[in-house]
Amino acid sequence: MPLHVHTPTWESRPLSAALDALVLLKMEALQPTGSFKIRGIGHACQVSCEAGANRLVCSSGGNAGYAVAYAGRKLGVGVTVVVPKTTPNWMRETIQQENAAVIERGESWDDSHAYASELAGQDGTAYIHPFDDPRIWSGHASIIEEIAHDGLKPDAIVLSVGGGGLLCGVLEGLHRVGWTGIPVIAAETEGAASFAASVEAGRLITLDKIASVATTLGARTVASEAFAWTHRHIIMPWTVSDRAAVDACIRFADDHRILVEPACGAALSAIYNRASLLAGLKRVMVIVCGGAGVSLSLLREWDRRVGSYEPNHSPY
Repeated sequence: MPLHVHTPTWESRPLSAALDALVLLKMEALQPTGSFKIRGIGHACQVSCEAGANRLVCSSGGNAGYAVAYAGRKLGVGVTVVVPKTTPNWMRETIQQENAAVIERGESWDDSHAYASELAGQDGTAYIHPFDDPRIWSGHASIIEEIAHDGLKPDAIVLSVGGGGLLCGVLEGLHRVGWTGIPVIAAETEGAASFAASVEAGRLITLDKIASVATTLGARTVASEAFAWTHRHIIMPWTVSDRAAVDACIRFADDHRILVEPACGAALSAIYNRASLLAGLKRVMVIVCGGAGVSLSLLREWDRRVGSYEPNHSPY
């Protein structure tokens, strides 16, 4: 039995009016962990446990770490989540509430990832990568299978890109159901646009730093499989400012009474700001990826701070 739920698809009258087209929302923000992550993470955890793992380890101070902790509790196995120093205390506490052990290592995710990989070498311990794993992509593909099951084929799909796990899963799902001609608009914030930079350069680009309020989009290098998909599917990068992403979060809260992270706001802003890539389309599906790292106080703080980050334009 999967650890995720079949999420509803909502017709959004406010976003439809903004785009002058039918806008549908795949509400992944309503997953038990608050984000789409439990689909792929949950699948990877289940496969690992079926193969004999009795402990799971992950390197993430965000939605992936929370999803592994939740999955481990549901599956009855121990979990260790390795987080960088920058992980806020409230997220550590959220992960610990799922009975997971939290270990701090390093200044960045790369440091945490290296240590978690060492722990995974111990007997019975399986490493669950936050985004770069075929098992995770396979789990995320269920998003498209549900949309197809519900009979809601769109003209385009809009989603946010961080490490590329969601993108890879959605593309796998599109090809599973035979929707190979549906374009995907891949939204990022300017200071975290590793995918857009890679597409522009024609090769994988590693950003010098992440300079965005959308910290859950903060992969300095996108998964190689995400970039490889650009050679076999129509994927159009779309970058937005932090201001636009946060404004989209605020408008979405007003329109639908749902809080989402700025990472999700990047995708929503493509609708609110009538992205030129969507011109002429009649039915657009937005993957509302959600995020556990949001609250009223955080949304107010992002609104206050936005613009204080210097976007990294150096790769392109």
